[in-house]
Amino acid sequence: MSAALEYLRTSPLTWIVVTLLAYRVGVWLRDRTGGHPLAQPVFIAAGLVMALVAAVDIDYGTYMEGGLLIHVLLGPATVALAVPLHRQAHHLKEMFVPLLVALPVGTVVSIGSAVLMVRALGGDRALELTVAPKSATTPVAIGIAEQIGGVPALVAVFTMLAGLLGAVLGPGLLDRLRIRDHRTRGLALGAVSHGVGTSRALHDHPTEGAFAGLSMGLTALLTSLLVPLVIALL
Repeated sequence: MSAALEYLRTSPLTWIVVTLLAYRVGVWLRDRTGGHPLAQPVFIAAGLVMALVAAVDIDYGTYMEGGLLIHVLLGPATVALAVPLHRQAHHLKEMFVPLLVALPVGTVVSIGSAVLMVRALGGDRALELTVAPKSATTPVAIGIAEQIGGVPALVAVFTMLAGLLGAVLGPGLLDRLRIRDHRTRGLALGAVSHGVGTSRALHDHPTEGAFAGLSMGLTALLTSLLVPLVIALL
């Protein structure tokens, strides 16, 4: 019996199933709470998986043997975000100028504010370079951090925190600012909280989700281009 339990504990298949079930629990809780801001499926799934991994004493490498399959599928899933955007293509022409202005400005502000905040709190240069690309989607942020001298493992944590905070607090903040346009809301969420915010936006409204996906992709591209420039200027 113990051999069977040990096999289940260390099997990659177990952790694939655990991850998917944890996310399903997150979706269920979100639906049961009527879409409460704190009931984000990614947030809940991450908490459940971390708690279980700690409880059964599994190291990160063993977990990622199974989690790697899900990680690989994130690429096609990101490309699939083009589908809802295609359905909203008639909005793109009227949003061309706002996109051309808002996203580069937002990217510069995101990079600059992160670097200056670390500097004001007494962080070292490595930490500044680590937080600079936090608003890009995780794989892009890790790649940028590797190139500019940041800490790739740490930037993944900052990126996930940015995504979770944006998804939890972003819609409420936009409501308080009386920003009702779904295109604008989607662009804001995708720019600051990448995939997690896009997931929230897709749940809230199709147009919002489509523009969040577009914003996420363009912000990742702009971040990779602007991070060296902003850091050099600061």
